[in-house]
Amino acid sequence: MRVTVIDYKAGNLTSVLKALRHLGAEVEVTDGNLALVESAERLVLPGVGHFAATRRLDATGLTPAIRSAIARGVPFLGICVGMQWLYSGSTEAPEQPGLGCFAEQCTRFPEGSEKIPHVGWNSLDVRNSSRLLAGVAPGEFVYFTHSYKAPVTAESAAVTHYIEPFAAAVERGNLFGVQFHPEKSGATGLKILKNFLEAAC
Repeated sequence: MRVTVIDYKAGNLTSVLKALRHLGAEVEVTDGNLALVESAERLVLPGVGHFAATRRLDATGLTPAIRSAIARGVPFLGICVGMQWLYSGSTEAPEQPGLGCFAEQCTRFPEGSEKIPHVGWNSLDVRNSSRLLAGVAPGEFVYFTHSYKAPVTAESAAVTHYIEPFAAAVERGNLFGVQFHPEKSGATGLKILKNFLEAAC
């Protein structure tokens, strides 16, 4: 299985590549080669840091290429900021639009007694119909590091509670996103990446 990983200089690339290769995927990386996106069998968009980094996707022409690939049915997985990019945008960078596949906006955790960012292991409340999370038992733990989050909607494949409930994973058709880092989430994370590699959309 060939996987194209998109490098926009804001991703935890090394760990993601290592995890995908461990699972037997043939991995290629692009930071602007549109031909690789156009011929992709699977697309992965990692991400850490600030939502504004996604402007590089617009500057390199990757945004319309990714949009076209998704429209063709190519399975797409966004990780952390990569998941947030699937939404209309984020209050972290109001001037930078997201891809808009999901109409909602990502927002910062409200200030309170808990520390922000949310860093560490937390459990998943998995929706039974999720293909991405097939075989993941309720309450399994994955690794998070983020200050902004997507709201819980009908398309949330898993929900986690930190300060308030938020979408830990989202899924619709060939679109998949996870707020946590599967590449840093041990056996559970590898199971989720394997499900993505095997997803038939």
